[in-house]
Amino acid sequence: MLIHGFHAVEARLKRGGQGVRELYVAGERDDARVRSLTRLAQAAGVRPHVVDMARVDRMCAGRRHQGVAMIVDDAPAPAVSLDDLLDRVPEPRLLLLDGVTDPRNLGACLRVADGAGVNAVVAPKDHACPLTEVAIQTASGAAESVPYLMVTNLSNAILDLQERGVFVVGAADEAAATLYELEIPRAVAWVLGAEGKGLRRLTRQRCDALVRIPMAGQVASLNVSVAAGVVLYETVRQARAAAAR
Repeated sequence: MLIHGFHAVEARLKRGGQGVRELYVAGERDDARVRSLTRLAQAAGVRPHVVDMARVDRMCAGRRHQGVAMIVDDAPAPAVSLDDLLDRVPEPRLLLLDGVTDPRNLGACLRVADGAGVNAVVAPKDHACPLTEVAIQTASGAAESVPYLMVTNLSNAILDLQERGVFVVGAADEAAATLYELEIPRAVAWVLGAEGKGLRRLTRQRCDALVRIPMAGQVASLNVSVAAGVVLYETVRQARAAAAR
């Protein structure tokens, strides 16, 4: 698997460089950022290969690489299972994706989840996107920092969360209540469906509550990663307000 760009490469090196086979740095880039990356690689036991920019261009096939590329064995494996995470984090903040198959949407959701302090992103093994090169690149390092946990059955995972006291909220355009009417608990799992299709019927039925993001214009809904940003940062806002009180 090929990883390119500073954010994705740095994030893998910060995990200790596990699974890294080769690191290539364009010799034309002799700046502070490259020198910092080189020191990080050396600390992780990875020896950078200094090559010309044309070689990095060929490796990355026209993609934006910023002069750095890395070949790794595979996508980063999650450090924990969902059960282990729930044992360790009594009041988790989670993002569940129901049928999101676009790697760019997955990568963007991971990036938002990292920013909002989400403990894990959860998706079903079927009808979901795995961690591809595109998803990892779009995540800009968040694929390394936020566990992406794929479960056998998302509906059963929701039941497990509820048994552990996690409040499960689905985002649905047809919901009567809006996001801003909901008092969001500290232990919460947001469930978002694929753009257009939304949540599947059983997933919707399993949720403790359904809310909609109010739309003031002509567009009926938001991209799933944008919707994730809206609901997760409202969660952050409410949590900080509660802590301040």
